[in-house]
Amino acid sequence: MDSTDIASLANAQNLSDQIQLNVDSIAGRHIDLTSIDVIIDTASQFDPVFIIVNIVIIIIIIILTIIAARIADKMLLNYVPRMAEKGKVKMDETMQLIIRRLTSATIYLLGAMLVILQIPQLHSLATALLAGAGIAGLAIGFAAKDSLSNVTSGIFIALFQPFRVGDYVDFKGDYGQIEDLTLRHTVIRIWDNRRIIVPNSTMNTEPIINWSIREPEITWTVDFDLEKASNIDQARDIILEKARSHPMVLKDRGINVFLMNSRYSELTLRLEIAVPGRNVAKSIGCDIREAVKKEFEAQGIPPAPTP
Repeated sequence: MDSTDIASLANAQNLSDQIQLNVDSIAGRHIDLTSIDVIIDTASQFDPVFIIVNIVIIIIIIILTIIAARIADKMLLNYVPRMAEKGKVKMDETMQLIIRRLTSATIYLLGAMLVILQIPQLHSLATALLAGAGIAGLAIGFAAKDSLSNVTSGIFIALFQPFRVGDYVDFKGDYGQIEDLTLRHTVIRIWDNRRIIVPNSTMNTEPIINWSIREPEITWTVDFDLEKASNIDQARDIILEKARSHPMVLKDRGINVFLMNSRYSELTLRLEIAVPGRNVAKSIGCDIREAVKKEFEAQGIPPAPTP
């Protein structure tokens, strides 16, 4: 191969023709190599300097976007409470979290748009999306309806506040505390320190018992099953005594014991007490149940028979 052949192959079209000729010669028939033409055409437009400069610019944009998002988040964390206090506007932790996350999401979105502008191959796609914004918006909205529903639900939760960060709730049979609220999901830390991650759209539609939405004090019940022949008055006096002696029971709210069931061979007495909050209700109830059981045994009051 002389210098003339080498120069000929340096031309993208000549190189493509030569590859096509060799493949046809080996196969004994014409084989369409359209993909080779595309590759050769792309290679002919390859500009290493331009690509390197673009990569550097994209990296800088990404770094600046991350820095800007972090700075904005810290500023909002420090200044939003002060501004709300000066303006005498009620703004709790839940609303602050949503504002911070919406701001961060907006900054990251702007950063992504700047990155797209640095990639020429995506210009036509961006132009097409803008030109057909209505149709594209419908298509994207349909494809991402679940994500958009979670974002919208998160904003509504922050505005109307059926629950707030720090509230104690019952959700689908689990008791826990609202630990975090993002634009996509809510984090509930339940009593055994596990985390339930629930999409905001679910939190916005499922019934939730919020123990903290008003005053923290609640009424808690404890049931005692006894043999039907038991002395009800004696059992009631013991239950009332143990409940009144517990240091965390609120004595100014009233303490009552009711006969709830009287069937077959058992009785059920229900204690109703006021406690400082849902987070301590279970432990208080267990303390009273244990103390009452010990006193029942000492007084000879038999428990309900095992079925």
